[in-house]
Amino acid sequence: MSEENLEMDKYLFHQGTHYNAYNFMGAHVTEEGVRFITWAPNARHVQLACNYNDYSGEGFDFERLGDQGLWILTTSRVGVGDTYKYKIHFEDGHHLKSDPFGSYHERRPATASIVHEDDFEFTDDEWMSKRRSSNVYESPISIYEMHLGTWMKHPVEETEGMTIDEITDASHFSYREVADHLIPYLQELEYTHVEFLPLMEHPFDLSWGYQVTGYFSATSRYGKPEDLKYLINRLHEAGIGVIMDFVPAHFCKDAHGLRLFDGSPTYEHPDEKIAEKKEWGTLTFDYGRPEVQSFLVSSAMYWIREFHIDGLRIDAVHSMIDLNFENHEPDSKIYNEKGTEENIAGIELLKKLNAVAFDYDETLLMMAEDSSDKAMITHPIHEGGLGFNFKWDLGWMHDRLDYMEQDFYARAQNHNKLTFSMAYKYNENYLLPLSHDEVVHGKKAIVDKMTGDQWQKFAQTRLLYGNQFTEPGKQLLFMGQEFGMYHEWKDKEQVDWHLLDYPVHVDLKRYVSNLNRFYRKHPEFHGWDYRPEGFRWLLVDDSTHSILSYVRKYKDSFKVCVFNYRPEVYHDFRIPVPEPGVYREIFNSDRDIYSGSGVLNDGRHFTTDEHYVRESQFIQITVAPLAFQVFELEDKTKGRK
Repeated sequence: MSEENLEMDKYLFHQGTHYNAYNFMGAHVTEEGVRFITWAPNARHVQLACNYNDYSGEGFDFERLGDQGLWILTTSRVGVGDTYKYKIHFEDGHHLKSDPFGSYHERRPATASIVHEDDFEFTDDEWMSKRRSSNVYESPISIYEMHLGTWMKHPVEETEGMTIDEITDASHFSYREVADHLIPYLQELEYTHVEFLPLMEHPFDLSWGYQVTGYFSATSRYGKPEDLKYLINRLHEAGIGVIMDFVPAHFCKDAHGLRLFDGSPTYEHPDEKIAEKKEWGTLTFDYGRPEVQSFLVSSAMYWIREFHIDGLRIDAVHSMIDLNFENHEPDSKIYNEKGTEENIAGIELLKKLNAVAFDYDETLLMMAEDSSDKAMITHPIHEGGLGFNFKWDLGWMHDRLDYMEQDFYARAQNHNKLTFSMAYKYNENYLLPLSHDEVVHGKKAIVDKMTGDQWQKFAQTRLLYGNQFTEPGKQLLFMGQEFGMYHEWKDKEQVDWHLLDYPVHVDLKRYVSNLNRFYRKHPEFHGWDYRPEGFRWLLVDDSTHSILSYVRKYKDSFKVCVFNYRPEVYHDFRIPVPEPGVYREIFNSDRDIYSGSGVLNDGRHFTTDEHYVRESQFIQITVAPLAFQVFELEDKTKGRK
């Protein structure tokens, strides 16, 4: 590294604008040996504690790199594969820390960083080229959300003498192994994308990766960084996009991690009232500190640039933008210098993150998981927005699931839960999630949330998914829900694959596969998701029958969707339609191949030329019980008086 480049790296890092700081910070193999650079502004001295000095730090002393807290050491006595930590000396003592910029770490419960190089070469040029020429708003995006460690496991028969961690690790599929099972499964189900719960290094399995210690390190639970690149490359070659959860909202307090890195608040906010996330037992980043900005934005760009990730789902955005996210006591509220409760630094960090990401590639998927009521989350930054291009619609998710838990007799009084989401639909670019958060910790699995007997539960699950796939917005479904797990996600065991020995579960899986295919084939269900002209209500207020109907449109074509949220069959039921002619049914969730009752609409349905509800004509159909049905205009020339 030339002196000129070194000075520029230092300048950008301290300005908060070094967006590939991972090429500068951390451990890098050079011609002179391994160069280590870390940031510890309050440190009096820094040493390299490694396998050559029994982690004492002796004989490996850093020098100051400037006067703003950077430290540097280059040594030929350490090489690829060696383990290390930083021994940080400060006024009151010293401690050992893993490398915040480390690219590989020991498998937990060990916590040292590892000097690592990989020479993996991606062969996904065709995918990357196709992605960069796409319009993400008009493209079909159907996401399979999964936790890699519990999607599928090896059986472990001999466990005598093994620790819990050793048994868990023996059961894990590696990044490379899972590729051979996951890719054909996703292809069978016809998902466009897979989203992984965080794959960054983390100490505690049951945090699911949401409490991170290695923001630049693929977790070693499943292999090396190049093994994860192999998995992503294989997914891309199979035509499947990859999204990963990213967690800039907080970090864990484990001793080897970022907490009090140099003996003082370094990465966390110095004000304890702001730093502490008491409900989660974690710490909030100091978003206003330039070096922390370089750290977090570089981490996001590391996964995008170096791992070819197609998008990031930013976790817990609400907690980043609200100073009183967990504080409900009026007397202890925190306010910013403007007298509001906004975390201005957190908001600016998110804007910077999105600006940098979209400057690199405007076709990335930057998704906000946000439970706040803040407006303009997905609006451009120059218009006053946060700059995301998608936001999870948590309101849609909660309303739908609350409604489907209601007894059938109570649904008339709760009909607005089916319609309210359209009142705010075009305020943001929404994604409709049925995520891991809703099928864990006593919330029950999707099928088990439904009211009624077993047949009714599965029928309503199909109905729910039909609504999810056809209401404006992209969609996401968590693993195991595609075939109707009875148990919620157990987060220690694999998905209940044995259920696929039973027809009703096989049939639901077939339904999800066919629904994905249907969704991808017909642009009416994805082409104008974010344009009001892509949707129109046909029946919206029929709470008596608990029936909804709407049109999805794209350019000159449209589809008519009908939803029945009661177990009754309705014959000769009038559905208003936007144009006269002949209609036919092209999709029905009540087909017997889906374990439905087989109430279908065979043949042709001529419009009657008479004003009905809000259209100038209607068709008469048989409405199947607890079913989702789609009709298309087959012939415009024929109707009847």
